[in-house]
Amino acid sequence: MITTMENEIMIDKDSLQDTDWDSLTFNLNPARSMFVANCKEGGEWNSGELVPYGDIKISPASGVLNYGQGVFEGIKAFRSCKDRIVFFRLDRNAIRFYRSCKRLCIPPVSIEMFMKAVEDVVRDNADYVPPAGKGSLYIRPVAWGTGPVLGVKPSPSYTFLIFVSPVGPYFKDGLKPLSLKVTNKFHRAAPNGIGNAKAIGNYSASLYPRQLALEAGFDEVIYLNAGNENLVEEVGSANLFALKGNVLLTPRLGGSILPGVTRDAVIKIAQHNLKLDVQETDMTIDDMLNADEVFCTGTAVVVTPIGKISSENSDYIIGDGEMGSVTAELRERILNIQSEKDSDEFGWITVLDL
Repeated sequence: MITTMENEIMIDKDSLQDTDWDSLTFNLNPARSMFVANCKEGGEWNSGELVPYGDIKISPASGVLNYGQGVFEGIKAFRSCKDRIVFFRLDRNAIRFYRSCKRLCIPPVSIEMFMKAVEDVVRDNADYVPPAGKGSLYIRPVAWGTGPVLGVKPSPSYTFLIFVSPVGPYFKDGLKPLSLKVTNKFHRAAPNGIGNAKAIGNYSASLYPRQLALEAGFDEVIYLNAGNENLVEEVGSANLFALKGNVLLTPRLGGSILPGVTRDAVIKIAQHNLKLDVQETDMTIDDMLNADEVFCTGTAVVVTPIGKISSENSDYIIGDGEMGSVTAELRERILNIQSEKDSDEFGWITVLDL
């Protein structure tokens, strides 16, 4: 038994042998331990430590609870076909986390500290990494303003925490092409706002629109640019791409577009391996609706096809409504790199030293 101040968690390593890895979904399945470090405003992060997974104490006046001063990342650890645990582009997540912290006035976590902390917590929970092809260990680093503050200003102290959970597919129907709803009633982020940071507030804003979409039978929402609603931005939890012939379009980065790690990988594979003409540009609604293939990308969704897009008055089937050949190849190439079935020609894989 592992005991925390607030609760008790029973950890039985032998019980993991009976885990039905094939039934994993994208839901929380707490692992053994988590990493926690602290920092005061104007100070340095302490070295941190691994502690049992469990609840944390926080002031009701904390900056994160009252003013949303918090950022996070999403990373996966995989058990590869070489029977070793690997990360995909871990350095890119570390860089984005650093930049997100700066944007929200949180003391930035150094690239080195971030990567070491991720490796430490995964190493301590290595037995929770599913077998090759059965899922992944999802890693959630967060940095919060946890000190008490009254008045809109940065928190006096901060917590950097990482917890992990074995997960399966993000969408319950697996690779079935998604049905998405275009909304002009809600915006994900404003130009020059914090859409390009992985800030917690960006995602709370998407909960209600997604709830409405799910109730109407859709899988997710496509958001439009708040300054020009003829331009497409993102899905609620992923970046967007549209293919027409040999041209692959994706909304260009700016103040309201998150620089996705998988997005960047898709661009490089599409250019280098598939020889596509990739254009990071203003992507219009018509560009998307008239495309041969449309798909979304992200750490959780990898590369997922979009088969139907609905506006307020019309439904549009993309291609034949099934996964397109380019979408399938991009997805396969990324999964094969992550599983070490293919060579890592881009240098994206970090192997965990056990």
